[in-house]
Amino acid sequence: MLLVALGLALLLIPQGELHLLLCDRHTPARDIFYRYYTQVAEWFPYVVCVALLLFSRIGNGVFASAAMILSALSTQVLKHIINAPRPVTWFSMYMPDTQLPLVEGVRMNCWYSFPSGHTTSFFALAFVVCILLTSHPRITRISRILVQLLLFMAAALGGYSRIYLSQHFARDVFAGILVGTLITMLCYAIFNRYEDKKWYNYRLFAKK
Repeated sequence: MLLVALGLALLLIPQGELHLLLCDRHTPARDIFYRYYTQVAEWFPYVVCVALLLFSRIGNGVFASAAMILSALSTQVLKHIINAPRPVTWFSMYMPDTQLPLVEGVRMNCWYSFPSGHTTSFFALAFVVCILLTSHPRITRISRILVQLLLFMAAALGGYSRIYLSQHFARDVFAGILVGTLITMLCYAIFNRYEDKKWYNYRLFAKK
């Protein structure tokens, strides 16, 4: 539903207008929140991967690590091939009279806008955890749904933070969602075949 809504907005509203529509609700509290929340994607997904490698089945950690690393690499390759301007650069080129609402203390990037790497990380991590929760036998259906909704909201907030901070356009976030989820699905399709293997179920700290 998020992809459909965002996709329709991208088709119907010009890029500059859509960006201004999405990023102009600034308040001091929101500035602080999004400034720091967006940084979660820079370290938290990899902490989760290490934790899974150490305290869960090795296969879960390998699956999570592969999804995070491959999605990040795919995003970086696309960024450098396309080399699209970030909002601050794009507006200076095409709408020079428009003043973007920027957040104090945030270093603005100028290029390599498409797709959003932070959004990729947010959604790849959320999808990885959702997949692992689905297969966990001790979690009830209601608890699983609630956690998955919370994970989706957390990832969506992460994607929106990139627009709010004018580091990315909506199209970059849209592409980041696709890359993060599709790469995670690919990794799951590969590693799901090995769930019955001994190495996949090995635990570093298994009870003796």
